[in-house]
Amino acid sequence: MPLHLRGVFALLLVTLVWGTTFPAMKDMTGYLSAGWIVLCRFALASLLLLPFLWRARWRDLRWGLLSGALLFLCYVCQIAGLALTSSNRNAFITGLNVLVPPLLGVLLGARLERRIAVALALAVAGLFILCWEGSFTWGLGDTLALLCALCFGLYIKLMEATTRKVDQLMALTASQILTVAVCAALWLLAREVPLDWAGRSQALPDYLAHVGKGLRLYAPNLLYLGVVATAAIISLQTWGQSRSSANEAAVIYAFEPGCAAIFAYFWLGETLAWNGLLGALLLISGMIVSQWSTARPATALAPE
Repeated sequence: MPLHLRGVFALLLVTLVWGTTFPAMKDMTGYLSAGWIVLCRFALASLLLLPFLWRARWRDLRWGLLSGALLFLCYVCQIAGLALTSSNRNAFITGLNVLVPPLLGVLLGARLERRIAVALALAVAGLFILCWEGSFTWGLGDTLALLCALCFGLYIKLMEATTRKVDQLMALTASQILTVAVCAALWLLAREVPLDWAGRSQALPDYLAHVGKGLRLYAPNLLYLGVVATAAIISLQTWGQSRSSANEAAVIYAFEPGCAAIFAYFWLGETLAWNGLLGALLLISGMIVSQWSTARPATALAPE
């Protein structure tokens, strides 16, 4: 098999695995908070990627700290939104992140290209149809998913500039994943863990017992997300993108929400009505059109 074709198949596998992460995280949101899911997933991945930080330069680590903090916001919004809406709906709304970088360019004075105008029209129509249930329905979970898409779009734009300034790409990736884990730990200490004097003797033991039970119950999900869907898939993505074109990668990635919907059906039993299928098709079309003839940065290595 030609090396180029192997690269394409590698990216297809990456997209399939990314699609599984939505139901895998949704499955846990009824018990574990977004902070704990993010912490466990990225702490496990950080342990596996620590070797890439050996002798890393401060310049690479500095940009990893910045991008990691933004990536943490992406995942908190995404998982908090997953707890309030279906995983396939969350995936399709999150997929709108591909429209953010070109729209940011327009806001900064760039000319609105025809393909971006068409993509935006398709995305808006698709989002409206996807959310139509006799009337237009929009909840907090959808707002959080849209905020996640905005943060992911900003992250992609940041990585587009950042990856041109670093010496070791995997050092940048490892440092940002470690930063996500640290941010999640600080988030939990500040917002969830009862550390006040009254809570230490009463609420803290019960809280830790509750979390410990959840970690044991969903250990397979967490191991899969941390080891396979984060640490391992980043290495495969790096290899695949180095052997395929940016356009091919962008179009393949656009099918991630569709993969998420398929896995949500088999994993969680979620289905899409006819309007959901039509809306999803329009959203995917908008994603493909927005990325055609442009390069989603091949170095924006963010696990979905």
